[in-house]
Amino acid sequence: METPDHATETPADPAEATGIAAQDWATAAADPQYRAAVVDLLGALAYGELAAFERLAEDAKLAPTLGDKAELAKMAAAEFHHFEQLSDRLTAVEEDPTAAMEPFAKALDDFHRQTAPSDWLEGLVKAYVGDSIASDFYREVAARLDTDTRALVLSVLDDTGHGNFAVEKVRAAIEADPRVGGRLALWARRLMGEALSQAQRVVADRDALSTMLVGGVADGFDLAEVGRMFSRITEAHTKRMAALGLAA
Repeated sequence: METPDHATETPADPAEATGIAAQDWATAAADPQYRAAVVDLLGALAYGELAAFERLAEDAKLAPTLGDKAELAKMAAAEFHHFEQLSDRLTAVEEDPTAAMEPFAKALDDFHRQTAPSDWLEGLVKAYVGDSIASDFYREVAARLDTDTRALVLSVLDDTGHGNFAVEKVRAAIEADPRVGGRLALWARRLMGEALSQAQRVVADRDALSTMLVGGVADGFDLAEVGRMFSRITEAHTKRMAALGLAA
């Protein structure tokens, strides 16, 4: 769920990939640390998609019109299909999807509990801002994955349509009542902070994932690059806020 132009793109050109990024899964998975990192990544993604499905289904109850309710239901179905793709992939590589998701459930549940929207508009901004930050993060990581895993990750990050939908509805609400903009801008800034904090905590708790980000199994990543990565994610967030008609 992100802007149609995908505010951050996969940084590496697959045609110029080297190391693990140029290998297929069968070759790359011979490294047990890399395999563990990918299982963690797919588990985190799978639970994120499942949580997104649940949240969109709940948000549909707040929809002001039947048409809006139907749109959110369609997006929820797309998220569940993404969850199924990730679950099937974990099963195919002989990993239990539930076990792979379990380490990430509490952190994501805590994030959603701490950022429960109070109304329809806050729910739209949360899905647009929060999910887009996660998508940007996973796109960055995807550039260093093997070819098979990269293709799967990028496919499940496809826009479900929520980006355009949220922009249209939020901008219309601000036009009708400009005071709404200030409240939603504060809300989006809070979401940004919470989302980045949760991402950092999740990575810090998983050795294989943290190694993937700061060096080791993921060719080309180092601490300086991690800093640049978060700068790109922050810049993309600023662009999305502008699309919503909100100040970052």
